[in-house]
Amino acid sequence: MEQHIGLITRGINNIYTVQEGDTSYLCRIKGKQLSQIEEEYNPLAVGDRVYFVPTNGEEGLVLSRLERKNSFQRWNAKGGTNQTVVANMDLIVCVTSSDTPPFRPRFIDRVIACSRNVEVLIVMNKCDILLTEDEYERFVLYKKLGYSILGVSAKTGENLDRLSALLAGKLVAFVGQSGVGKSTLINKLLHVEQRTGEVSEKYNRGRHTTNHALMLKGPNFTIVDTPGVREFLVPHTEKSELLHAFPEFTPYASQCAYEGCLHQDEPGCRVKQAVEEEAIHYDRYESYLRMLASLDEKKPQWMGKNERSNSWHARYERDESQEY
Repeated sequence: MEQHIGLITRGINNIYTVQEGDTSYLCRIKGKQLSQIEEEYNPLAVGDRVYFVPTNGEEGLVLSRLERKNSFQRWNAKGGTNQTVVANMDLIVCVTSSDTPPFRPRFIDRVIACSRNVEVLIVMNKCDILLTEDEYERFVLYKKLGYSILGVSAKTGENLDRLSALLAGKLVAFVGQSGVGKSTLINKLLHVEQRTGEVSEKYNRGRHTTNHALMLKGPNFTIVDTPGVREFLVPHTEKSELLHAFPEFTPYASQCAYEGCLHQDEPGCRVKQAVEEEAIHYDRYESYLRMLASLDEKKPQWMGKNERSNSWHARYERDESQEY
């Protein structure tokens, strides 16, 4: 059978929608797993390009995955391993809100840390609701660090034209906490109607309304809507890889007394000194330390999957309501 190359636009219960031109196929993986994929919660994600063979007019089998240029990856506490949410994006759009749910900059920090080799745009929805002075300072700090930021309102339409212009010609993934208005914002941009949910009054959080990643065509861009979550846990990785999410550390890291300094407890750490001198924002540094600690608390990859899952599932249930 002749091999084809297609794009995964949706995946539910190990059944993947693979798009080739104007034709879609419902595909399963040939065999039990893809041979070249290391242990991961899901071997394929929306945005992956794959080799597949059609088995009839509407179905097919996925043979292998082409190399990814980037990914948005998180730690899946239930599965006890890393999970790729989307792959091969031109842009990750982190949607946050000024209120209901409240602005949580440490969530944004984690989104940046989960984004590997891909640009991040930070969008503040509900910008018609004013931030406090401290919140505004924390938000505009991202611009000073080199990230693009934009305030919009899905309710009033403010700056939606500017957002559309930034997305032009790109394949982008929208990620965010439940309740920030991510799906409502996408509805406005695409002029479609998806199901949206109100924010839980009890916890001031959103209810999940998107339960799987879904690729949606726009006028001159394509959006992947991802499930809203309360918190992203950073993927299990080498600790040093966290530093890519904290570019403000770079000018000082080379001056640390020890090569490979993680800026935690090491003596002669220039980064810690910069925090004390207020050259690095204290809350960003605290955010980094919490991510670093989360990697220490994960079970090593060589442990059995069930053992890792049981340990981290208990911690996730306990910590998911905390402000990170």
